[in-house]
Amino acid sequence: MTHAYVITLFAVATRTAIVAVILVVGLRLSGKRRMAQLNIYDLALVMTAGNAVQNAMTEGSGRLLAGIVSAAVLIGLSAIAALVFVRSPKLQDRIVGSPTLILNNGKMLVDRMRREGVTKEELLHAIRQHGLTDLKQVMIATLEIDGAISIVPSTTPTSPRKAKPHAHHDHRG
Repeated sequence: MTHAYVITLFAVATRTAIVAVILVVGLRLSGKRRMAQLNIYDLALVMTAGNAVQNAMTEGSGRLLAGIVSAAVLIGLSAIAALVFVRSPKLQDRIVGSPTLILNNGKMLVDRMRREGVTKEELLHAIRQHGLTDLKQVMIATLEIDGAISIVPSTTPTSPRKAKPHAHHDHRG
């Protein structure tokens, strides 16, 4: 392997790392709900972007070793991120995101829903999917980091039972 080829592979590794960071930031900025709602157009866009990015990462060389270096950098970045996230959950929250409470005790948290791009219709749909029909039946609803809405039903009993009075018998002799 020539010195020039080693430099080329180092350049491929550097460009791959830069592209990976830009993609993570771009996907993070697109929001949780957007990622949960990928359609066929989005899939085609991701595939096209993948091809364009591949050319940017490998300088269009098409060489096997350049592709291997690029893939190894992506896998390495993923492993490093996993280790860093274990040691710093706050950093993981900033980069990957964290769940967002969007309904609490039957009351929609409209500001949070607006910030996360969740509509009332989407929330009601998630509630219906859990067999519930009313906001008051929900203790909490959470927008998860993957864009799904988790529902925790309320555990409030429908009506309290009244205790029946017991007859007291005096068994004294």
